Amino acid sequence: MERYAWKAIVKEGMLSEYRRRHDEIWPELKAVLKEAGIRNYTIWNVGNELFGYYECEKGCDHAAKVQAQSPVVDKWNEYMKDVMVMEMDPETGAQPRMTQVFFLE
Repeated sequence: MERYAWKAIVKEGMLSEYRRRHDEIWPELKAVLKEAGIRNYTIWNVGNELFGYYECEKGCDHAAKVQAQSPVVDKWNEYMKDVMVMEMDPETGAQPRMTQVFFLE
């Protein structure tokens, strides 16, 4: 199973709104993420910084492809623009994948 990590910034004063939106995440978005093989998706924050992590049952390339082709993901990203800053990878259309430097199983 491949792992994927990303980072982003919540706009000043918008953390509670960011959390609220994730508390009410759309069922159709959850369905796309499951279709993409994404499991154990977790997002943390420190201050205005976000760190996201998930595991890809079908590989990171498959997960990226499914998300890139989804109008639901596009709609969610548009919905989140007013509360966060995401720099997207122009090749994958997703947050740039962080490089793993250590792993302890």
